[in-house]
Amino acid sequence: MLDRRRLFVLPLLAALPLGARAAEPLKIAFVDTDNTGRSLMAETLARALATRRALPIAVISRGLDVDPFDEAPEANAQTLMAARGFDVANHRARMLTAADIAHADLILTMTTTHVEKVVALYPDAMPKTFTLAAYATGQEVAIPDAWGKPMAAYRAVLDQLDLYLPLALAKAVASRSAALAPGS
Repeated sequence: MLDRRRLFVLPLLAALPLGARAAEPLKIAFVDTDNTGRSLMAETLARALATRRALPIAVISRGLDVDPFDEAPEANAQTLMAARGFDVANHRARMLTAADIAHADLILTMTTTHVEKVVALYPDAMPKTFTLAAYATGQEVAIPDAWGKPMAAYRAVLDQLDLYLPLALAKAVASRSAALAPGS
């Protein structure tokens, strides 16, 4: 069943000016715990959406607690991304760094715990760090970790990403455009 909020976002994305470009793209970092599931899927889907709509956005994904001995994408995340035509098998988890914080215009996490951890590690990140759901809708809704759970949990994550990513990208581009408008 198609969520009514998705019906709202499609015209919003279509209304974004395709030619409105900043000197460089808006840089968005998606952050979760280990960068092998949720943030990886968010990065992959956001990049595809930005490319499809010619949005001036560059994306990365990072983790807050990356295991250097388990950097490969989660199997269920790979399966879901492959079903959509994306090969993420070569992705390797990467830890969030001070350089990532400095370069990112916007940091979108999967839970409020992630926001708290990002801000505790990098206090300067506070004004640009939000949960994906809160940034997209104004409501705090966690995108729970599916690691170790059945495929249904990964599909639920994917459903949330499908809902929140278009809203978040549209808002980010609109905010950037407004900030760059003459007289701003």
